[in-house]
Amino acid sequence: MDNKKSNQEIDRRDFFRKTAAMSVTAIAGTSLVSSNARADDPAIMHHPSWGQKWGDPVTKNRYGVPSKYEHNVLRRNTKLLASGNFRASIAVTPIQESMGIITPNGLFFSRSHGGVAHVDPNEYRLMIHGLVEKPIVLTLEQLKRYPSVTRTHFIECPANGGQEWRGPQFNSIQFAKGFMSCAEWTGVYIKTILEDLGLKDEANWMLAEGSDNSEMGRSVPIDKILDDAMIVWGQNGEALRPEQGYPVRLLLPGWEGNLCVKWLKRLDFSAEPWYAKEETSKYTALKPTGKAIQHFYANEVNSTVTSPSPEIDWSHLKDGDVVEIEGLAWSGMGTITAVDISFDGGDNYKAAKLKGLVLPKSWTRWSYMHTYKKGDKLYLTSRAMDDAGYIQPTIDQEVSVMGVESVYHRNAVETWEVTETGEVNHVQIRS
Repeated sequence: MDNKKSNQEIDRRDFFRKTAAMSVTAIAGTSLVSSNARADDPAIMHHPSWGQKWGDPVTKNRYGVPSKYEHNVLRRNTKLLASGNFRASIAVTPIQESMGIITPNGLFFSRSHGGVAHVDPNEYRLMIHGLVEKPIVLTLEQLKRYPSVTRTHFIECPANGGQEWRGPQFNSIQFAKGFMSCAEWTGVYIKTILEDLGLKDEANWMLAEGSDNSEMGRSVPIDKILDDAMIVWGQNGEALRPEQGYPVRLLLPGWEGNLCVKWLKRLDFSAEPWYAKEETSKYTALKPTGKAIQHFYANEVNSTVTSPSPEIDWSHLKDGDVVEIEGLAWSGMGTITAVDISFDGGDNYKAAKLKGLVLPKSWTRWSYMHTYKKGDKLYLTSRAMDDAGYIQPTIDQEVSVMGVESVYHRNAVETWEVTETGEVNHVQIRS
């Protein structure tokens, strides 16, 4: 056995010596990754410690948890965007760590106006009344008897990127653009329920009201309700989490997250909007004239570079390394059709590649393969387009219309400076 083990180690050393030699010649011309193989690499030459002992029982954690080595993949909050007790607060998604277009439930962006409510599903009731032919109160069980659908959509706070109107406030992609997430949702179209109840002709608006202590209320135009508005109880294959509105929330695909009322308790149909607090004193857009825009809902076409970022920089790269620039694009108006990437802050653009599923009102992942040159300074800027004909505007184009006093619906391009040493900073470039 000793001789056999010794022969195996000699064979391994010979293999890695040959591999290292090949990397200088043949592999160097074809591989995207330079070889760092060493004949005495302990990670290869010795059986790893984790493979020499029993693993945990499969039922140790009855609800699965991430690897302990992924300890930095966490939602974060800030005192600048929270009440003193963090009941009215946010938890922003680490989009720089995102893979694909689905955000795990434990990392999903969360916004609360009065803390997370814990609703007993056995006592849950949904009232539907107003300008409907047959007003009704539904239990959760009764609601789930309607034919369900499953759709993939993002939810984005309209304040996503809002701190950038006057220039970057956070040198972080997570805090700059992490006020959003994307999930697979299961529930029922409201139009399906209305086919059963009957909607009166004069119904032009619907009030959605939550059952938490903030009693969030928002007016929604009937056209959206009869299009793709959903009442959802499932997220990514499981029941909604309490922070996402368990047991039931409203989902208005592509529209601002504040409208997607959580802990939903009441739908009231009327001829006029309600002008609730969140659509008068809040969630309006102040223009340079001093007047504010109300009732603007869809999140406009947008994109961002997620890697590199201040959290994931290029300081470890060597000159000539081939690296994948990655990002996300999304539009509440429709489906992403293209994304361009600029290396000079928006003066010149190249076409990026859309990756994976491309769905309406959903995140779309894009990338661009780049050969890194140590010592070069880059200004990475992405620009997205959608099938409704919208193109992500420049900062100057957006500011010329909206000024810099607004908070919501900022979708102008953003730029990440990559320094000569590979560090990444959030900057703003204007003409």
